[in-house]
Amino acid sequence: MKKTILTTVMIVALFISCKEIKEKSNTSTNVETTETIHENVHEDDKMVLNNSWVNEIQLDKGNKWEANIETTEGVESMLGLIKENNPQTVEDYHQLASKLNDEKNFVVKECTMTGPSHDNLHVFLHPLIEKIDALGKVNSVENGKETIKSIKENLDGYYTYFK
Repeated sequence: MKKTILTTVMIVALFISCKEIKEKSNTSTNVETTETIHENVHEDDKMVLNNSWVNEIQLDKGNKWEANIETTEGVESMLGLIKENNPQTVEDYHQLASKLNDEKNFVVKECTMTGPSHDNLHVFLHPLIEKIDALGKVNSVENGKETIKSIKENLDGYYTYFK
């Protein structure tokens, strides 16, 4: 239940901070659908780490989407954090998750994208949010390594779809 509430709050904050205006009925439908999806993801933690989002995201008529500079800077910063950190303990992974979360929050707060590019950014961000959350909860170094690998793959994928 806590995971559902946390996920819902994060998604609502993401939508609000991105300045996207939606009709009330459409927003509540999206939140309910997202809650259902995230409840299913949490049933199997391995699903959180997969990169099935690449099956959902689209290109802009075969081209990369134009992203705002803050989004690209945030992704670069997260990749830098992963590169420069060499976590050795579970606590190290939790600290890295906190730093990644701060950068992710910057991306969400500074988002000015609209329309289809914005929608596709959300396809990229939703699993990243879940993975960073999972990193903050790892209970072994092995789980931390696996989660970092998945986060890095997610972040690297940004450059396939956005410029």
